[in-house]
Amino acid sequence: MHCLILAAGYATRLYPLTENFPKPLLTVGEKTILDHLLDDLRTTGKVDRFTVISNHKFVSCFTEWASAKPYPVAVLDDGTETNEGRLGAVRDVALAIRTLGLDDELLVIAGDNLLDFSLARFLDYADRKKASSVLRYYEPSLDRLKKCGVLEVDGDDRVLSMVEKPAEPRSHWCCPPFYYFTRADSHRVGEGIAAGCGVDAPGSFIAWLSSVSRVYAMEMPGRRYDIGNLESYEAVKKNYRGIIQ
Repeated sequence: MHCLILAAGYATRLYPLTENFPKPLLTVGEKTILDHLLDDLRTTGKVDRFTVISNHKFVSCFTEWASAKPYPVAVLDDGTETNEGRLGAVRDVALAIRTLGLDDELLVIAGDNLLDFSLARFLDYADRKKASSVLRYYEPSLDRLKKCGVLEVDGDDRVLSMVEKPAEPRSHWCCPPFYYFTRADSHRVGEGIAAGCGVDAPGSFIAWLSSVSRVYAMEMPGRRYDIGNLESYEAVKKNYRGIIQ
């Protein structure tokens, strides 16, 4: 399985920390955010290739980080240099599939989130469902729901609909940016873009895909830590204790 790490954002809400440095390489404890994620994925035995998708402004930072890894990590430059000129997460995934000639199952993850549970559980879930799959968690706050991807699911966890940043959320199920795509569905990213799915938020492709293919949503067995601004970064540094076994 190939893991694509979305890391082409500019993290403007974390300035000045990220004005000249990428958010996924900020440290939490003794590791970068990316190292927390990749160290866990390597223990699953299911992911054999990693590609970080960067913007042009920060590509040298990721290349330097990747060169020190004891395992291969590719870095793909999406060519953008400003937040206003960004391609958007869905176009970044399409660029990686096209440029690298990917023909495989894909795990697509945001490089700026932490989890306190192993993604091995999620990959096992996708194996059992034999379908593209996402994570979900219950979000009680209506205001927060309006800033997320919101899912509707049936009794078998199948995604009935997903809407990014809905004005009127139709459930309390939030979808964080961790997605597994079957080989067949990974080939449909370009089709989704051509059909008019959104390209900025990564969940926009899931919103389209769930209307044409089976997609399932596993309830998260733990917490997700989203590093969105300076306050949340300080909170994560203080409270994050790693993966709970």
